[in-house]
Amino acid sequence: METKVYNQDWKEVWVVELDPSIFWLEVNEWLIHRALVYQLANARTSIAHTKTRSEVRGSTRKIYKQKHTGNARAWSSRSPVRRKWWIVFGPRKNENYSIDMNKKERRKALFCALSAKVRNNELVVVDDIKLDSIKTKTVATIFSRLPYTKNVLLTMPTKNEVLHKSSANITYIKPILVDYLNIADLLKYKTLVLLKDSLTKLNTLK
Repeated sequence: METKVYNQDWKEVWVVELDPSIFWLEVNEWLIHRALVYQLANARTSIAHTKTRSEVRGSTRKIYKQKHTGNARAWSSRSPVRRKWWIVFGPRKNENYSIDMNKKERRKALFCALSAKVRNNELVVVDDIKLDSIKTKTVATIFSRLPYTKNVLLTMPTKNEVLHKSSANITYIKPILVDYLNIADLLKYKTLVLLKDSLTKLNTLK
């Protein structure tokens, strides 16, 4: 299958062949969802954390006598029934939320997401974007003429500091290396802009 290749003025210059084993798979929504859950779960960190009895500070002296006060038989001021002291069976910062997913399944889920971009006409292949210096205004002008939804995942084949820094401050563009393409970004950003050399790198992932 073929797709158009544009220059940075968004004019068609030629066509390029897309690998059908990457860009023309049957879209498996269940597999894409599973890969998304895998990515988000493995990125999750445990935040909730409570102190145990040995970690709180304070005296262990019994604060009043056992009987004849009309109050409950209280222990020290560090008792867990009192506010702001240690928590019985509270959450600790040691939960592991990570899950497993086969590498071949993850790769296929990525290819399914790329295939969905092609089927929905949300893939744009650009020959190259050349900038003389780091300037956000220049990139904003280039992408203002983009004939697609202004919610762009800009994929670069190699590290390009000038292009990355020039586009990083634009709210509707996220620059990313093709090596770091992931399900979450493909679902979040509507339009996928691939620099032409990124296709070569994608072919090595098969």
